[in-house]
Amino acid sequence: MTSRNITVDFCTLHYMLKRGLTGIILSSMIFTAFSSIASATETPNLMKPKVVVPEKIPGVDTVSAEQLIEILTSDTPPILIDARIKSDRIHGYIESSIGLPDIETNCHTLDKITTDKSRHLMFYCNGVQCGRSVISLKIARSCGYHHLSWFKGGFAEWNEKGYQYIKPQ
Repeated sequence: MTSRNITVDFCTLHYMLKRGLTGIILSSMIFTAFSSIASATETPNLMKPKVVVPEKIPGVDTVSAEQLIEILTSDTPPILIDARIKSDRIHGYIESSIGLPDIETNCHTLDKITTDKSRHLMFYCNGVQCGRSVISLKIARSCGYHHLSWFKGGFAEWNEKGYQYIKPQ
């Protein structure tokens, strides 16, 4: 609500006071006006993603589900990191992936996985609108890891294509 709308609401209330309307109606209108102002400032915009998911990340290879399968079955597979939060991972995850949510990703937690900065790390999350893997990739790069890949389609693409995954009991 803009300040102009607030002014109009107060002018309306002032007019009603002059007309002698009851306190109940007036109180109701004041409560409605202030609660709409409060909810407008407190309610997050859930339609706007918190992280803008780019088309590509400079210096990071973007792969499809089919490319991921090919890479995972190669002689030197990457370390596959699931950047989703634990409550997402319990619905299923790609076999051999390590759960490391973006909110827990830092240089120390990455070093627990591998201290070899040239080791191939591949990240995924829930899909093309999920920014968790983007955050994790940026953190990994800032920690000095430089052989990075991104499965942008994430678990959503994997599941849509009917590829096998692990579902915890």
